[in-house]
Amino acid sequence: MTAGVPLEPWAMQALVDGIYQRYGYDFRAYTAESLKRRFQFVMKRFAVGSFDQLQDMILSDPDFFLDVLGHLTVTTTELFRDPAFYAALNREVLPRLATYPSIKIWHAGCSSGEEVYSLAILLREANLLQNTVIYATDINPLALDKARAGVYPVTSIQKATENYRSVVPNGDFSRYYVANYGMAALDRRLRESIVFAEHNLVTDSVFSEVQLILCRNVLIYFDKALQERALKLFDESLCHRGFLAVGIKESLQFSLLGPAYEEVVPRTRIYQKRISCSQQKY
Repeated sequence: MTAGVPLEPWAMQALVDGIYQRYGYDFRAYTAESLKRRFQFVMKRFAVGSFDQLQDMILSDPDFFLDVLGHLTVTTTELFRDPAFYAALNREVLPRLATYPSIKIWHAGCSSGEEVYSLAILLREANLLQNTVIYATDINPLALDKARAGVYPVTSIQKATENYRSVVPNGDFSRYYVANYGMAALDRRLRESIVFAEHNLVTDSVFSEVQLILCRNVLIYFDKALQERALKLFDESLCHRGFLAVGIKESLQFSLLGPAYEEVVPRTRIYQKRISCSQQKY
């Protein structure tokens, strides 16, 4: 079997059931289309001849599963991805966070960390980073290791610089990294306010009470029930009048939580909490 060949839904379901029972990672509520693309990519990436063989390799070899895990979770990201979003965050949200004596932020599904560092840079430029704790969480321990290191290919820096300048036209992005041997290491001082930790939106509970939650381009891979579970988890973690940011292709419009939130800037998917989840009827 090669990538692009349709996979039987029952076979994918059997494998994700096995992954949950064997390793505790729960992909059972991911959309079938998302799982199909990811399994097909994994088979091509590791030159696996059949889906049955892939299942045997994943369930019998924990090291192989960890290699595969990085391809089953969302990892597409970049520094200051979607500059218009960061411009709105910088303009509309950070000044309101500045009214708190201390700030707590949860970045759920942080992947390899680029967007966490983007936020940390904006907080530093707003003179807020020293009063902030950012909880950066992900299901994938290998992605978290990369995020903790804060080292990225120097080839990504040109795009990152362009994105940054769209947000901070007069800023100097070069002061936030040192390049050497084809890699760029971000300023270690940015990491002092970031706590990296494993957290599974499918199975884990409230992480902390925070004023801002970012979970961008993750919910789109969940089915409706899991989306609602994750959004309820976020709502329970947000303080009164806290902010929730999701991906540009995601929305609270059709969620049960929709009436409890208002979009801060149209089409940015940055929402502010009106009332608590406990006041909503599910």
